[in-house]
Amino acid sequence: MSPQPAPVPLLIACALGIEQFALRAGERGRAGGPVTVLRTGMGPRAAERSVTRVLADPVLAGAAVLATGFCAGLAPGMHPGDLVVAEETRDPAGTVPCVGTDLLVKELVRTVPGRTVHTGPLTGSDHVVRGQERSDLLTTGAIAVDMESAATLLSAVRTGERPVAAVRVVVDAPEHELVRIGTLRGGISAFRVLRTVLPAFYEWHRSLLLPRR
Repeated sequence: MSPQPAPVPLLIACALGIEQFALRAGERGRAGGPVTVLRTGMGPRAAERSVTRVLADPVLAGAAVLATGFCAGLAPGMHPGDLVVAEETRDPAGTVPCVGTDLLVKELVRTVPGRTVHTGPLTGSDHVVRGQERSDLLTTGAIAVDMESAATLLSAVRTGERPVAAVRVVVDAPEHELVRIGTLRGGISAFRVLRTVLPAFYEWHRSLLLPRR
């Protein structure tokens, strides 16, 4: 009888304490292996340092990596609480294609009914983007921006071949610019949505363990 393969770990990376709190408050269900929720700190450099350090642990060798948290929507018509599933992440350091985008969309629609799910490129920035800069990023084809996803996924694939993805919750958008997370309705709405997404992440993770035909 052949031995069963070891479960594939899942690393879920977010930047802020409030994001980590939302994810832990919403924990339910089971993933396809051990799950680590990592708070990286804000900004691409912090994300790069934290993810590289954690993935050096042999326990997380081959771990799937999913970047999540809040983002700024770039396209007109986006609203706080909408979801963004990245087809790829990009920043000046490189572009990383995401795995299982269609499955994530399907599971998010099922898990968070009534919420709009957008797919497309997710771009990175080293600062909060507002006004004209937001419009300029939209012309590149990106649909949303945050400060950590691109650095997280690029660091992850640099440490070894592994499945990666990024799912973000829109906290502000062109018609709904947010000054401070958690003080306005948009921040509260985004927090509530982030608290519900883990089951979709677990289904994505389980799908990675299925044999390919």
